[in-house]
Parts: sequence; structure tokens; C-alpha cells
Amino acid sequence: MHNNKKSNVKALFPIVVFLVLYLGNGIYFEYINPLEGQMGFYVVSVVLSFSIALICAFVQNRKLSFNEKIHLCAVGIGDDNIVTMLFIFILAGAFSGIASAAGGATSAANMLLSVIPSGFELPGLYLIACLISMAMGTSVGSITVLTPIAVAVAANGVSLPFCVGAVVGGSMFGDNLSFISDTTIAATKTQGVAMKDKFRTNIMLALPAAIITFVILLVHSFLNRSELVGDFDFNILEAVPYFLVLILSVIGINVFAVLTVGIISFFVVGLITGSLVYSSALSSMGEGISGMFETMIVTILVASITALIKHNGGFEVILQLIRKKANTKRGAMFGITALTAFLDVATANNTVAIVVAAPIAKEIGDEYEIEPRKVASLLDISSCIVQGIIPYGAQLLVASSIARMPSLSFVPFLIYPFILAVVVILSITFEKKR
Repeated sequence: MHNNKKSNVKALFPIVVFLVLYLGNGIYFEYINPLEGQMGFYVVSVVLSFSIALICAFVQNRKLSFNEKIHLCAVGIGDDNIVTMLFIFILAGAFSGIASAAGGATSAANMLLSVIPSGFELPGLYLIACLISMAMGTSVGSITVLTPIAVAVAANGVSLPFCVGAVVGGSMFGDNLSFISDTTIAATKTQGVAMKDKFRTNIMLALPAAIITFVILLVHSFLNRSELVGDFDFNILEAVPYFLVLILSVIGINVFAVLTVGIISFFVVGLITGSLVYSSALSSMGEGISGMFETMIVTILVASITALIKHNGGFEVILQLIRKKANTKRGAMFGITALTAFLDVATANNTVAIVVAAPIAKEIGDEYEIEPRKVASLLDISSCIVQGIIPYGAQLLVASSIARMPSLSFVPFLIYPFILAVVVILSITFEKKR
């Protein structure tokens, strides 16, 4: 079965179908015609929207048999990055479930509240997320670990969407810069540059955006001092597994090992403190994993749709458009950024977006004499910006599952990705001519 490289704008139709069904209906039922007692973005589920989009993708390209299309989907789902994410989701669900049931999230949050100056919980959460995600190399892993703490902090009077937004923003900062992040590895390997060179280029953009974000959170905290009064009860033993997980993350231990150690630790501590019994420990892990089912299904559906769109020539349309429009070095850099951003919107996976965009990005970089380290930086940063904003990406879906709020409700509070986007645009606009 040969790979069709011919461009075909109709192949992008499933993406349009998804956006109309999910975002269109969500906006309609949330703001135009709200339903009493129901959140607008829960009326049409993201799974249903992607399922209908997948059906549209299957209907296209009659040259392929149904079995051949199934095979393409299977190859897409079987990608290393997709399989890794699915396994992380399972462990993440079990971890968040048993951590909450054992009282670990509440105890850890109350410990932090007793240490962080009152009213500065948001910048505190943001800094912790930056550190943890940079060490873990995965934004999903750090969001999994910190969102339960954000929920517990919010229970003491701080805005929940703002708390989660701070965690997600910090997690995307670390994921973008971490040496062990799959996005960093993909961006550097495809462009043939050393990780340290890409890091130096990246940090010139990411650090100013991170500092501006931190200042905004500080100013917000000064202007909206939360009234957190009284003693915050916590059991230090229940909080120990959380801090063990944070320490292992900072050391740079693999995310699978970190989450496994966390699950076992909460199991043991829960039994010792009496917050769990054998049966409740098992059921809490099961419930946590069940809470990740929607995220896992979305990942599988997106991988399938992406595989069909790519084979049918949908992505080639975008690649050819970039080739035609990139007439200057600045135009080429904007082209690489826009290409990667679009592919992330289409695939909802920043690593996959980088891998798909990388060959044409390298070609454009060579043609317009853009340094490979800069190309790698643009690939990584633009994919992380979009991945940290789209409500159907793994990051916001995981946060949504744990916080039990619609993922779109966090978007207005994602300060870091939006600031980073502005910084990137300004850096390209004022790029010095060679």
C-alpha cells in the first residue's frame, strides 16, 4: 500500500467537522442558547465529535478499501508516542484516584498553604509546576501530580480555573525546555542539532515569557488577596508520598517509575493511617483509571483521524502553502511556526506535530538559511503553545478529568502559553537580517 503524497484540501474536512461539532455547539449552548443546569461544552462530548469526524475521514478516498483504512488507523494508534501516552494515562488515573482517596492531595496542599505566604498560592503553584515538569520531561505527568493539589488549594478560596491554569502553564514551560522531553528529542533529532544549543535558543524566548507570567500572577495575587484564615489541617505522613514523587521528578526519574512509586506509597500510607482499606484502595485506583477513559479514547480517535488525513494528502496542502508563502527569512520562520501550530491543532499531540512538520521545516530552514537550532526551537515552542491551549489536548483533558470541570473553562487562565505566543511573534518580527 503506497503512501499518497498528492495534496488534497478535501482531506482536511474531518478537522472542520470536529471544530464545528465540538467548539461550535459548545459556544452555542454555553453562550447563545444556554441550557438550564447544564454546561454548554458537555452537551456534545469531545468523543462524539471526534467519532463523527473519523467517520467522515473513512468515507473519503474510495481508492482505499475499508480494511486498508483500518490498517492505516492501526499504524497511527500504534505509534510509540501514542502508546506511551495511553500507558501514562492509565498510571495517571490510578495515581490521582488513590492520592485523593488517601487524603494525600489535601494534606500536601494544606502543607503548601501553611508555607506559601497567604494570597500567593497561584505563583507558588506555577513555580512548582515549572520545576517539576522540567525534571519529569512530561507536561501530562506534572499536571497529573499537581492538579489534585490545585483542586485542594482552590477549596480554600482560590479560583479553581486559575489554579489549574497556573499548573498547566508551568507544566508547558518545563516540557518545552526539559532535556528528556519527547518534544525536545523529536525537535533536535529531526534537525540534527545538539540539545544544549536548542535549549539556549529556547530559553531566550521561554524565560522572558515565564517571568512575565510570574509577574502577572504576583500582581493578581497582590490585587486579589485571598482570605485564607485559620490552621490548615494536614497529616504529614499522608503528604509524604507526594513529596517523594516531587523529589523523584526533580532527580529526573522516568515518569512511569515516578507514578508507580507514588501509587505504591499512597497504598501503604493509606493503610497505615487508616484513610484507606484494601478494598477502597483498589476501588479508588479503578475509579481514577475510569476517569481517564475519555482522554484515552480521544487519543485513539485523533491518532486514527491523523493517519487518514496524512495519507489522503491533507497535510501536504499545508506544506505546499508554506512553500509558496515563505518568500523571506522572516516569512519562512512564520511559516514553520504556523505549520507546526496547525498540525498540533489537527493532531492534538505536540510530538506528532513536530515529527510531521520536521522534514519540510528543515527544507525551508536550509533554503532560507535559518540556523537548525532556531528551526528546532520554533518547532518545539509553537507545538507547546498550541498543545497548552487546545481544550481537546491531553493536557487540558487530564486536568479536566481530575478537576471535574470542562477543559475549555481553563483556557482564559492559561497565561503562559498566550504570553509565549506573543514573545515568539515579536522575536520573529524583529529578527535581524543576516
